[in-house]
Formats: sequence, C-alpha cells, structure tokens
Amino acid sequence: MLKTADNFCRTAVLYFIFIWFGVMVFAPNLLVLLASFLTKEPVWFLRLPLNLQAYRALGDAALLTVILKSVGLAFVTTLFCLLIGYPFTYFIARFSKETRALFLMLIVVPFWTNSLIRNYALIAVLSEDGLINAFLLHFGLIAEPLKLLNTTFAVFVGMVYTLLPFMILPIYAVLEKIDRSIVEAAADLGAGPFEVFYKIVIPLSFPGIVAGCIMVFLPALTLFYVSDILGGADVNVLGSIIRNKFMVDHDWPVGAAISVALTAFMLVLLHLYYKSGNTVEQERQLW
Repeated sequence: MLKTADNFCRTAVLYFIFIWFGVMVFAPNLLVLLASFLTKEPVWFLRLPLNLQAYRALGDAALLTVILKSVGLAFVTTLFCLLIGYPFTYFIARFSKETRALFLMLIVVPFWTNSLIRNYALIAVLSEDGLINAFLLHFGLIAEPLKLLNTTFAVFVGMVYTLLPFMILPIYAVLEKIDRSIVEAAADLGAGPFEVFYKIVIPLSFPGIVAGCIMVFLPALTLFYVSDILGGADVNVLGSIIRNKFMVDHDWPVGAAISVALTAFMLVLLHLYYKSGNTVEQERQLW
C-alpha cells in the first residue's frame, strides 16, 4: 500500500514538472521563436508570411551599436564583480563556520529589499547634491559637482551593486567544498601559496567562476530598470531595446529575434558551464 502511494506521488510530481516546464518554459519560448519569423503588422502586431526580416534587422548599424555597447557594459560589470567577488569569497571560505555564516547573511541582507528601491537609493549617492559630491566638495577635492547620474558610470555602479551577490554565492559554494587535504598536500610537496592558489584553488573553483559570470553577465544585459533609473534616456542596455521594440515601436518580430539570439547565447554559456564542471571532475579523479 505504501509502495503504491509512493509510486503515485512520484508519478504526480513528474507530471507536474513536465506540465510546468511545458507551460512556463517551452510554450513561451516557442511563441517568441515563432514571432521572430512573422511580419510586423500595425494593428495586430504580427501577421504572415514567415520570413527572416527580423533577423536581418539585427544587422542595422544603430541597433548593432546599442547591442555592442550593452555587451561591453555587461562584460566590464562581470569582470569587476569577479575581481571584487573572488578575493572576498576566498577569504570568507577560510574563516570559521560561524564567521562564514555571518558574512553570508550580510551578503544576502540586500535581497530583503526590492532591487528597484535599492537602485532609487543610489540616486541620493550619485546625484549632483548627493553623498559623493558632498564629500568631495567638503574636502575641496573638486570645484563643482561632478555629473555622475545619468551616465554609463552610474549604470555600471548600479549593475555591480545589484549583481555582486550573484558572483559571490556560486564561487563560495564551490570554494567551501574544496578538499583542504589537496591544498595541504600541495604545500607539503613544496608549492608556495601563490602556486597553490593558481594551480589548485582556481582550477577547482572554475565551475563557480563560470556560474557566477553567467549569473552576472546575462542579467547585466537585460536589467533595463537600472539603466532607466540611473542612466536616463542616454544609456540603453539590451533589455531596454527589447522592451522598446515590444512596448513602444510595436515591432514584435525584431524584439522576439533579439530575445531568441539572447537565449541562444545563454545556451552556449550553459554548455560552457557544463563542460567546465566535467573538466574539474576529471581532474579530481586524477588527484
């Protein structure tokens, strides 16, 4: 009787998972893919025939410039989060369990408030009468307030502020699981601290680095509310372009084509993450 009930529960959960993925993942993406091959229509937004016109529009010079700028901003944001997050996480992982828990709590605390509100709070820091300009003016470091708000720099600050925890947490999850005996064995064999870090710790933590970069890079391409709040009309990210194509220009095929291209890029990154995990597992087996 209990075995029959257990099998029924397993089957029900599997059906629920398949239905959820079908309704919430596959169906929306399939509709977006289909929309990218349709033709723009002024009233109903979409119409036949099927064509590749939306994908050809991705080669437009103005659109390509915005895409490249958005990719560049996302890359710099990811690199900066990695340069800050990895050393920070590495030292956290070396503390006692209680201290690590405290640091992790401090990292997670910002999630208790909405990221939209937190980015609005940055206006008080970056505006001409904000905290940074007030500090610099008070100590005579500048003669007049700096224009920090409504710039690419402000969007960069907002992106790093919002996405840094997404770099720290995956790296921490990997660093915490590294077998300390491997590090100690390398040190016993004469490897210096830098050599141990470069040849042992970094390769073993590579899946966490890749996961963190993916979790920062992809949102940095699409977090349009950060650019809207801190960058104004002069700074656009890829998410802003997709939103404008759907909501302002009503050019659904081009907006869908950009979304499809972004999804394909995400799948490539996920494949790289899968390959990095397999490589590290093979190295562990060799050790």
